Amino acid sequence: MEERIHYTKVSPGAYHAMLGLEHYLHECGLEESLIHLIKLRTSQINGCAYCLDMHWKDLRAIGESEQRLYSLEAWSETPFYSERERAALAWTEALTRVAETHVPDELYEQARKEFSEKELADLTLAVATINAWNRLSIAARTTPGTYQPVKRELKKGA
Repeated sequence: MEERIHYTKVSPGAYHAMLGLEHYLHECGLEESLIHLIKLRTSQINGCAYCLDMHWKDLRAIGESEQRLYSLEAWSETPFYSERERAALAWTEALTRVAETHVPDELYEQARKEFSEKELADLTLAVATINAWNRLSIAARTTPGTYQPVKRELKKGA
């Protein structure tokens, strides 16, 4: 499949603005593994091949287990995710499918039990950002398989 749009060449200002959001998200205090989990789950829902490849690799690079990765699509039916991760994943799915769900109050209440107001705002921004990246990559037909993460250690409880 041939790539359609090369954002870095034709719209570098917009591309760098998106990177600014990414920089903020990785400095906001949310766990790195949580950010990548919600990015991977969003990319599964949206069917973004490039982002699936990227975030699977990012999670493996920080030490995430294969079991949690290949079970992510059925996260609500497995014991492999914490209550905080479950709240984040439910919030992620509702936001990603916002036209269908309109993000019910029950999910908000569930998320507020696990996240501070700032954390929930940052989580929401992370979901919105990966949804934007998915749409950009799908529209551009960005070729998956080329991304290589920086190898890091998973920070437990961080």
